[in-house]
Order: sequence, then C-alpha cells, then structure tokens
Amino acid sequence: MTAHAASPGEEIVRAACPHDCPDTCAMLVTVRRENGRRLAVKIAGDPEHPTTRGALCTKVSRYLERTYHPERLLHPLKRIGRKGEGRFVRVGWDEALDDIAARLKSIAAVDPQRIVPYSYAGTMGLVQGEAMALRFFHRLGASLLDRTICATAGAEALAYTIGTRTGPAMEAFADAKLVILWGTNAIASNLHLWSFVQQAKRNGAKLVAIDPWRSDTAEKCHQHIALLPGTDGALALGMAHVLIREGWLDRDYIERYTLGFEALAARAAEFPPARVAELCGITAAEVEQLARDYAHLRPAAIRLNYGMQRAAGGGNAVRAVACLPALAGHWRHPAGGVLLSSSGVAEVDAARLYRPELLAGRRPRTINMSAIGQALANAELPIEALIVYNSNPVAVAPDSRAVAAGFAREDLFTVVLEQFQTDTADYADYVLPATTQLEHVDVHKSYGHLYVLANNPAIEPLGEALPNTEIFRRLAAKMGFAEPCFAESDDELAAQAFRRDGATAHVTWPRLKAAGWQRLDVPQPYAPFAEGAFPTPSGRCEFHSQALADLGLDPVPNYVPPAEVADPALAARFPLAIISPPARNFLNSTFVNVKSLRDAEGEPTLQIHPQDAAARGIGDGDRVRVFNDRGEFELTARVTDRARPGVVVALSIWWKKLARDGRNANEVTSQRLTDIGRAPTFYDCRVEVTRR
Repeated sequence: MTAHAASPGEEIVRAACPHDCPDTCAMLVTVRRENGRRLAVKIAGDPEHPTTRGALCTKVSRYLERTYHPERLLHPLKRIGRKGEGRFVRVGWDEALDDIAARLKSIAAVDPQRIVPYSYAGTMGLVQGEAMALRFFHRLGASLLDRTICATAGAEALAYTIGTRTGPAMEAFADAKLVILWGTNAIASNLHLWSFVQQAKRNGAKLVAIDPWRSDTAEKCHQHIALLPGTDGALALGMAHVLIREGWLDRDYIERYTLGFEALAARAAEFPPARVAELCGITAAEVEQLARDYAHLRPAAIRLNYGMQRAAGGGNAVRAVACLPALAGHWRHPAGGVLLSSSGVAEVDAARLYRPELLAGRRPRTINMSAIGQALANAELPIEALIVYNSNPVAVAPDSRAVAAGFAREDLFTVVLEQFQTDTADYADYVLPATTQLEHVDVHKSYGHLYVLANNPAIEPLGEALPNTEIFRRLAAKMGFAEPCFAESDDELAAQAFRRDGATAHVTWPRLKAAGWQRLDVPQPYAPFAEGAFPTPSGRCEFHSQALADLGLDPVPNYVPPAEVADPALAARFPLAIISPPARNFLNSTFVNVKSLRDAEGEPTLQIHPQDAAARGIGDGDRVRVFNDRGEFELTARVTDRARPGVVVALSIWWKKLARDGRNANEVTSQRLTDIGRAPTFYDCRVEVTRR
C-alpha cells in the first residue's frame, strides 16, 4: 500500500500508532527490501492527517528501535525456573500450544470460569486487541474481565451526565478563548492537542492548568491551580457555586437542555469558595477567578483527563466538571464544552466482532482487573489459569506486592503473549511472541479525535512472532473450536469492526486501508450538544440522574473526599499524598525497555517540595524510601517546588526489573475502587518518605 513519494527501491506504507494515547496518529512507514525481506527504515507522522500533521511524539518516533530491539521475543518460551526468575527455554509453537490447550481443557472440564483473560491497551487496535481473543474466551466460557484500569470511572460518569463519550473536536481547541487543562500533562500525553492549544494561546486565549503537580504543561500555562489530589470535584462544585451566585448562567440553555438544575444549585450552595479553598488546599480567590474566567472568556474548552478520576470520588468529580458547560452554555460553540474522550462517536460493532453468542447462554463471573491481586488470592473462587495479552499487570496493576504474590502461585497456570520479557512475562509458564504494529493488520478508532485509521503491515513478522489473532486462532484449533468465526482473517475482522450506521456508516475496510484514515460522518464544525440532543434517558444534560438514584447512589454530583484523607489516623501516619503521572518518555509501561528513551528519562525519581524535604532531612539527590502499609520502594529525591507541599510525585511506570530496587510506585497503591465505574484509585494514596 503506497502513499506519497518514495525514493527508488522504497515504499511508503500507511499505518496507525497503536498506543494508549488520545492522539492515535496516522503514520507513514518507509520500507525497502534487503536480503529478500522487507525492512522498515523510517517512520513519520502523516502530514495530511488533520490532527497528526506530520508529527510524532518522541516515543513513537523511535518505534523502529522497539520493533528491531535486540531483546524482542521471537520464539515461544517455556519456564524452567521458579516463577519470577524469568528463566525459560525455547520450544516450538506446536509443543507450546498443545500443552497450553491440554491444561486449559483440564481446567475447563471442572469449571471454565477458573480461566481468566487479562488484557488492556497494549494495543488500541480493534483487531489485535480483543477481536479473536474475546471469541476464544466466550467459546471457552472463561471468566469475563471488567477492564476498568484506566477509563471506566470517567466513562460511566459521562454516561450518567451527557449520555456518551464525546466533546469538542481536537482541532476546535485552537478557537477557544479559555482552555482549562484539567489533570492533563498534554505535552507528555496529548501532544497534538497541545499544538492546537498553542494556536489558541497565540490567538489570545488564556490557558489554565489544574493539577497537583507543576507539569511541563502547567509551566507553559498562564495559571496553574495546584489543588490536592482527589479534590477536583470540590473545585468543580465551587465553580458552579460562583456561577449560580453571580447569575453567570445560560438560563435559556439550562431551561431547554438540562434536567435537575435546582438540585444541582442546592448541592453547589454547599461549596462556597472558602470551603473549597480549604478542601483543595488553594485560595478562595483562585476559585472565584476561575469561575469568572469560565463565565466570561467564551468559548471555553475543558480538556479533562483520567488522572483526576483516580481517587475515591473520581466518578462524582467527572460528573461535576461535565455539568459546567451546560450551566454556562459553552456547548453552544464548537470550541466549547468538555472533552474527556471522543470514543463514543465511532461505535464498534461488538456483536459481529466479539461474538457474545458463543457464550451459548452461559453467564460467567466477572473479575475486576483493578483488583486482580485480591482475585488471585481468593480460595473460594479460585483462578487456576491466566492468559495475559496487551498488558503488564505485575508492573501496572495496583497493590503490586499482592499482584506479584498471586502471579507467583505455583498452582497458577499463566500464559503471556508479549513482545518483550516484561515483569509479568517473568512469571509465565509459557511466553508466546507477539508481533508489533509494523507486522500486522489492524483498525483503530480514537478517544481524542474524530477519525478512524487503518494499519497496514509494513514488514513480515520477525522470527516466529505471530499476531495476537493468529495465536488465538491456533489455540482455538487445538481446543477443537470448529466455528467458522475462528477461521476469519484479520482483514475480515477489520471489515466487521464498525457499525454500519451512524458516524461509521460510510466506513468500509477496503476504502480505509487504501486511504489510511477517514473522518467520522459528523458535522463540521462539530458542536454535538449545541441544541441539546444529549443521548441520555431524558435527552438532556442530567444534573440529576435517575439512573444513579435507582442504583442507590447520589443522583446529583457531590464531593467524595479521598478515602485515605477521610481516615484521620491513616493520614497522620502517612502525611504525604503521592501521585504517579506518566513519564514523558514512557507510555504506561511501554517503551521503558527502549534504552534511548530510558536514558532520556534517567532513573526513577521522587519530586518533593523543599518544605517537606527539609522536615525529613532530605537533600536533592538523596536516596529515599517511600512506604505505607502496603509496601515500599526507593527512588532518588529531587527537591523542587514543582511538587506542591504535601504531595510527592513519582513519574511512572517503570518496569520493576529496570529499577534499582526492583520495585515501582504500585508497591504503595491500593486495590480500593472508585465511587462510579469500579475503577482504581491510584492517586488516592498516602505515604511517608524517609532518607535511606
């Protein structure tokens, strides 16, 4: 599949970035033939794609280093050492799959629910993500996985408020007069949105960052509001309080397109700026000014990110923020509103792609991936086999000590599909080599923009690596699954990905493959709720949600304090809050093993405010111990006012095996879940720090 001009003997292949980032970039991969095989020699952003605009982030611009990494897994491996040691021998595919199938058949004969898949967004592709995998697990009758580790608190909160996951188009941020970057370090994790925000800044817009940490993004904004972790809901309700008190409301919009204003007004009355200031650790003047700006700088766009939902009250916090554009009428404008995710616009055809009918009426139990440590320790509902793909739970799941203990069980049969020998792969009984994005077919939607993308394979799979789809096809055959859907090719899977109506009605796989990307069929400019039409039960923005009331939950957004602050004894023992936002050169635990990127990141460090450091006798460069009742880890202290008093910052997520002490920040995080969405509370975490 060629595109644009290529040098003689070279070809340019259209591809898509697969990683867990809202930008979902369109890529151009230059290949040539050497010794009879295709070799990728360059990777670049597609200059014609309206959001990529020719640029890739630092991480993905080095994707060739990852694809051709000397430590790529290229052959199936079987464990010979103790779990966690990472000692394996090479075996053939048939030997590995025969043994895996025999073990799974034996367990399934007793209860297939004792087999659990564990996966997330190692690839965001709809084909290599879950297409063939979910068919396999549905046919098997395995436990279902509640994939909560990132987005469900915010996604469900939006569903209860505006009915879907969408917001202003990424490009529209350039036209905003106020941009609030709420809990997002866009420079590190939403680079292309940042370019549009910079356009807005050049056009006179005010930029406000709301973040406990003065990130690279916050440093480049006009104002940084450094609130305490987990208090975002209080700040949003404080803004609503001022808007209502001052009458800075779009009363016509409220009357026509919202439900429950009086209930929200009563709730907001409980959050005057003085109280909000005390809860959030900021000043009342900051609350007043933020509300004033939000009312008068029009249109105002809020980029809301997932970090702020990772506390006990994360769902309520998202609900509170999502009410603000309707109060002030910012949804009327293409550059107004709130964007947490745009993924609801491109609807996946889940029935065709994942084949739930293969369950044949069975209703397996559901395991919450954010509490996998607890699930692996549950003797009453035992997990006997775990199939891990597109994830690295030993590094990324909360309460890491409990997770590692579960993976270390000798009676647990574990299979890991991977590109590298990660922390999780070290615990596997079998490691099966998976392809990278340059070696397989896939199709992508985005949670940051309004385009769908195709990924065409640029090179043949290296070694004996296979796409996830092919691994599950072969394993299905070994299990005796004869349904025709297990024989479908990756191109056939890609053709089934999207619904044939709505915004994807015009998308066909042959056309998408050839073009590389297509805009969703939505109006341009895109102002989804300019005239209401919210896809909620009432058709309005629901300040009061009857659906939440029916579940016995508060129907009106409220402030739910961080759980580890609400316990005074715990807060006294562990007086510092810790957050672990993404390191600029990593993406979750991906890219940590790419040496050039790890060298750029340096080593695991803990940013600590000078006041907190002085109180503990800690100097810049000292080795420090971070601990609570769940665990501990060690880092090098960086004494800096980028961390606010009372909060320490450990940029993450390091592979544990690549950290000096073999641990990372998830040693101290908990398996507690959020108020809405059953999601993890990574940033609702108290610790103490001492000098080593």
